[in-house]
Amino acid sequence: MTADRSDKLIQPNAQHHYEVTQDDLPLSCPMPGMYLWNSHPRVFLPVEKTGWAKCPYCSAEYTLRK
Repeated sequence: MTADRSDKLIQPNAQHHYEVTQDDLPLSCPMPGMYLWNSHPRVFLPVEKTGWAKCPYCSAEYTLRK
């Protein structure tokens, strides 16, 4: 991983609410753009149906922006 790439990654579980778009689907927590070394196992969240999902590991909430 280059320094440029690592500068663009965000800290997982740093927030408790994230707004996501259709481009982020299928939604997983942690998201692909997050550091993984200090996070929980990746879990896919079904946000498409209701527009909202909560991670069972870290309780982060995701809202699908229309």
